[in-house]
Formats: sequence, structure tokens, C-alpha cells
Amino acid sequence: MLSRTFSALGHRNYRLLWVGTLISNTGDWLDQVALNWLVVSTSGSPFELALVNLCRAVPILAFTLIGGAVADRVERRRMMMVTQSIAMLLAFALAAMVLSGHAPLWAVLVIATGRGIVISFNLPARHSLIAELVPAAVLPNAVALNSLTINVTKIVGPALAGLLIASLGTGICFLVNGLSFLVVIWTLHAMRFEETARRVVSPEPLSRSIAEGLAYTWRDTTMLLLVLVALVPTFFGQPYMTLLAVFAYDVFDIGPEGLGLLSSCAAAGAVGGALLLAAAPRWGASALAMLVFLILFGVFLVGFSLAPALWLALPLLFSVGATHIACSASNNTLLQLRAPDHMRGRILSIMLLNRGLVQLGAATWAGLAGLIGVRQAMAGAGLTMLILGGLILAFSRLGKPGPAEMPEPDGDPAN
Repeated sequence: MLSRTFSALGHRNYRLLWVGTLISNTGDWLDQVALNWLVVSTSGSPFELALVNLCRAVPILAFTLIGGAVADRVERRRMMMVTQSIAMLLAFALAAMVLSGHAPLWAVLVIATGRGIVISFNLPARHSLIAELVPAAVLPNAVALNSLTINVTKIVGPALAGLLIASLGTGICFLVNGLSFLVVIWTLHAMRFEETARRVVSPEPLSRSIAEGLAYTWRDTTMLLLVLVALVPTFFGQPYMTLLAVFAYDVFDIGPEGLGLLSSCAAAGAVGGALLLAAAPRWGASALAMLVFLILFGVFLVGFSLAPALWLALPLLFSVGATHIACSASNNTLLQLRAPDHMRGRILSIMLLNRGLVQLGAATWAGLAGLIGVRQAMAGAGLTMLILGGLILAFSRLGKPGPAEMPEPDGDPAN
């Protein structure tokens, strides 16, 4: 059972990516929690928090399709090395400003915009690279373990951020984040590929490459529905992580340590959801399971938003994290299995527009929270998720149960 749950780690290149992601994403969460706390604690304004998230969202929406087209024509590993190097420089710049005591809002917004641009190129390369590192039969497990890595860092990163903010200040979090990029750059450099696996630059215009990816997705009805399931709920449900800063500051009055507790609780549930899919990849690669997780995500989000006390909010938040990541990982697996390699970057870049929608949704719901209250805003988002998931399950062919189309497990791992 244990060997099946972690089978993708038997492949050396994937193992390097997994370790690098574990460390780098811990730094990213230090950065994100510290940035949210910096904005909220400086002004106490949900609107400024909304503005920062908007500056990250717009570049992701604007450039991710371009990033997917680039990822299909160059060596994805080297593309990641470039994006991670730029992200490291931005993290060091933010750390220098905060530590010096001169971090005006406009400068924070510029760096947030730069990070959004980097993310738009890094994410398609990272997600499409996974399929190059493991055999097709191990891909569902690799996707689930990637989700596990991301969500383990959601526990470690926010908890560490709370301690560092309380003891050393937000600037140290940004500095540690910058240092973490050194590790992921090294792991990418240490990967080894056969010469035949290396990519050459295509002479085709980027605009035509993007159009081909969009047309391919539009013609494949199942692929189109999977992309829509990835995109639409993201705007309404996933921004709850950003609003946790307002819950910690305003609703429960528990400070930065409490923000770390809330974020880590959601991440602990996400780890459980990822482990479940890693242990049972064939069941997880099911459209029916994906939609059930989506509906439960909405149910638990409403419950958390209305919880009258912290002791009740924590287990509900744990369930939010579990169902959220289970739905997301299941959707990602189904897309990875269906996408051909030469189109993988472009197809996944359409799905990865959801990262921009997360920030756009966070800006929208944070702004709404400033108008009607954070509890009411988050409850409305959860109710929307519940209704949407129920409609898709009831009226879409995607909700009909059936066996997942997966290759049989491979034999020996490629070391």
C-alpha cells in the first residue's frame, strides 16, 4: 500500500522535482502569508488586500496561454530555471524594501504584478513537465503526490510564517522565500534527460500555437468540460485562503499565529485529500468523484463561514481543504491523462488560468467582504459552489459514473 502511494518517487527526475517543489513552495507560502498580513496589519483594509491580489491575477490571466505555448516549444526544465531565477530576484527585492522600512503600497503592487507574470510562465512548464518525468501509468500518482507536496507546504509554510512574523517580522519571510528558490534551481539543474527528449524551438508563431490549443480543447467535449470545471469553481471557492487573513484579524481576533493555524488547518485537510487520491489513483481519476468533491467543497465552505466559534471552525476548515484539493487533483489527473504531449502545455495553460481566477476571485470576494462582511461573502461563495456542482452533476454527461481510462501500472521505475 505504501509503495503504491509513493510509487512516482521511484523515478529520479520526478523525485528531484518533488523535493525542490517541497522546499520552494514552503518559501512561497511564507511570502504569501507575510504579504497578506503586511497589507492587512498596515491598513486594516480588505480593499487594499483585494488590490494586491488583483495585481497578481491580471498578469496570470493575460500571459498564461502564452506561457503554455512557450512550454510546448522549448525544454520545459530550462524554462522553469529562468522563471524561478526571476522569482528569486523579486523575492529578494521585496525583502530588502520591508527590512529597510520602505515598502510603499505602489512598490508592493509592482512586485505582485511581476510575480503574476512569472507565475504565468512557470505554471504551464511545471505541470506539463511532470508527464515527462514518469511513465503514463504512474502519472495519476505523480499528480496526486505533487498536490500532496503543495499542501504539505501549506502546513509548514503558514505555521513557520506565523512564528517568523511574530518574532522577526515580515521581511524575514520574504528573505527566506528568496533563498528557497536556490534549492529548486539546483534540483532542476540536476535532472538528466535522453537527448531525444530535448525540445527544439518551433518556427510557428505563438499566436497560431495558442489558437491550435484553444481549438483542440473546443473540439474535444470532454476536455472542454474538464477545463470549465477547473476554471469556473476556482473563482468562487479557492479564494477562501486569502480571506483567512481577514478571519484571523477581524472575526476571531487571533493574530498572525492564528492566521498560521487557520492556513495550516486547511492545508492539513488538503494533505489528507491528496494522500487519498495517491493511494487510490484509479478511483480518483473519475469525473463522478471530482464532482462529488466539488459539491462537498461548497457545503463545508458555507459551514466554516458561519461557524460561531474557532473550535467549530477548525474541523470545518479541515474538510474544506480536503475536498478542495481532492477535486482539484482529480481534475488535473483527468486533464493530464487526456492531453497529448505536443499539446500538453497549451491545454494545461487553459486550465491554469484558474490561478489568475483565484487572485481575481480573491480581489472580488475581499472587496465584497469590505461591503457586506467577510462571513457573508464567503458563505455566498460556498453556496455558489454547491449549486454549480449540483447542476453539473445533474445535467452534464461528465457526471455520469464510469471507469477511468487509465493505463495499467508500469513495471520498474526509471532511475
